Amino acid sequence: MSQQALKKHLAQAEQAGIYRFSALEREALEKASKALGFAVFNVNLEGCADLDAILPTLGKTLNFPNWYGANLDALNDCLTDLSWHEAKGYLLLFSEADALYAATASFSALNEVLTAAIEEWQTQGIPFWVFYEFQRAEPLDGLPNLPSLLPSLS
Repeated sequence: MSQQALKKHLAQAEQAGIYRFSALEREALEKASKALGFAVFNVNLEGCADLDAILPTLGKTLNFPNWYGANLDALNDCLTDLSWHEAKGYLLLFSEADALYAATASFSALNEVLTAAIEEWQTQGIPFWVFYEFQRAEPLDGLPNLPSLLPSLS
């Protein structure tokens, strides 16, 4: 996918969702998103295998307001009201996500909140994209393989 085609795709709020990406695609995603005026957040999940580790990491990385309580309700509140970091769109890049992916309950709970945020921003016509990077190529039992938005970059 060319950089121009990628920008066009990322600009479509109704296409936003949760996807898998590879390290090779990071630069293209960041470049296209920044050109569109999106806020780009790189969230390193190394060592984060459950919500107790992930929620504070998100708060710190996304520079949430002081009232953020590091729980799922507060995460939802912060992700659906980013008035503290206004942008034309949002891109969350989760790296080192294998431990989280293996923690089925935490992975599912986080994705429920992320999906709700995506849907809320879609009602406002603002793209909110989430991408996970995994080291393993194969999905774990019981969890679907997240599709790649970027099958090829040229």
